[in-house]
Amino acid sequence: MKKIGLISDTHGWVHPHIHQAFADMDFIVHAGDIGKPEVLEELERIAPVKAVKGNIDGGELRFLPLELVEEVEGLRLGVLHIAGNPKNPNRDARSFIAREKLDVIVVGHSHIPVVARFSETLWINPGAAGKSGFHLERFAAILEVDSGEVLGMSRVLLGARGEKA
Repeated sequence: MKKIGLISDTHGWVHPHIHQAFADMDFIVHAGDIGKPEVLEELERIAPVKAVKGNIDGGELRFLPLELVEEVEGLRLGVLHIAGNPKNPNRDARSFIAREKLDVIVVGHSHIPVVARFSETLWINPGAAGKSGFHLERFAAILEVDSGEVLGMSRVLLGARGEKA
């Protein structure tokens, strides 16, 4: 069994509760809008990190891929920052899902937590974990997978956006 921490839209800041929430993760997926390299460095102190570039990630983060695919416990997990939504995925998301035959896609950008299906693919947006944006609450998520199955997915509430951590 693997436990995967899902996070997106940190915009240069890691909520202190992430350390405890992700303490026993096998790895962490960051779905873009990281903000600065120190975010990845801090997350790496918790668990190995797989990350994609978001639309605000230039400069020192330009080396990150726009999409990535990981084989995890027999599942194909894809990560893409801007994807639309599961009712109306954008062209890049549709192409990525079909081309890579994804079982799970983790996305960001909208700051809206979503767990839904697009055709046969489980679509997860963990929500925004950072201080910047219009979201009212900060979220991350935890995905548990084993032997080609998604065992569970839970949201991690990190508090209201305006509240001090």
